[in-house]
Amino acid sequence: MKKTTLVYLLAMSCLTFQACNSEKKTTSDSVENAENSNEVKEEQGAGAEDDDSEFAVKAASGGLLEVELGKLAQEKGQNAEVKQFGAKMVEDHTKANDELKALATLKNITIPSTPGEDKQKDIDDMRKLSGAEFDKKYISYMKDDHEEDVKEFKKAAQDAKDQSIKEFAAKTLPTLQMHLDMVTAIDKKLN
Repeated sequence: MKKTTLVYLLAMSCLTFQACNSEKKTTSDSVENAENSNEVKEEQGAGAEDDDSEFAVKAASGGLLEVELGKLAQEKGQNAEVKQFGAKMVEDHTKANDELKALATLKNITIPSTPGEDKQKDIDDMRKLSGAEFDKKYISYMKDDHEEDVKEFKKAAQDAKDQSIKEFAAKTLPTLQMHLDMVTAIDKKLN
């Protein structure tokens, strides 16, 4: 009887510890939750390489941000080119997000369904602006964002372990470069 009780208590302790440990990894940040989920999958041998899943998570969060900010640009922008650029962001990044979502499902990669907390803060800050002030801040933000995106997608197109991730990055890269060129030209006109 004592052995049975001891085994039972040991099993319950392990389950309690495991439950507490998994609760600790759940946050309100969709990016962190996706990263944690991908780490568990990789540890279990059921997910993608760490660098590939990190790229997918970051690309998904960034794509969602660009769609949201593109919608805001159409609504709050004053300059016609800013509004057109916003519409282009919504169109192109919605398409890329859908492709990434399908790829992530195929490769068993969890991606966020909302921008990360840091990106959401940027969206919330932009919501407070309008007119010319919005235009300048949005275009400056998009220029910096697309410079970073181009670097990350170039790296993934060369270094991703998974061929499908590599192909997605290479296929998306010219569109991101076009966005960078467009936003750089708009930035020069506004400043």
